[in-house]
Amino acid sequence: MFSREESKQIREQFWIFFGKRHPRKWLLYDTKIKEINLKFSFDTIKAIVSFDIETHDDIFRTYYYEKFESLKNLLKAEISEEIILDQEYLRSSGKIISRIYVEKNGVNIHNKTHWPEVFEFFYTEMPKFELFWYEYQEFITA
Repeated sequence: MFSREESKQIREQFWIFFGKRHPRKWLLYDTKIKEINLKFSFDTIKAIVSFDIETHDDIFRTYYYEKFESLKNLLKAEISEEIILDQEYLRSSGKIISRIYVEKNGVNIHNKTHWPEVFEFFYTEMPKFELFWYEYQEFITA
């Protein structure tokens, strides 16, 4: 087991190494819609690339989620057949968000031998999410 401080340092190292290995400006929070962000997530059991719909207003969260849900066939065709749409995703913080995501299971941020595999997963999957956003953002935000 790692102490909280050791875990924090390992996480920081991962993101620094990822940025050095794949230096580019990702879309992430720059969707122009404050409730919708693209995210990379990596913890001790899995890595995720996602659209996160985060808002205190359940009506807006449901509205945006239903827009993505109506594009489910396109999400599967353009991103992955394995894409998961979860209207009530429970984050480790206890906050409920809507999340549309792909995941890579069986990887651990504390295990540096997993890092190259996750670097490749992120680098392969995030551009698909970005392209999807650019293609369908007008529909999603209308």
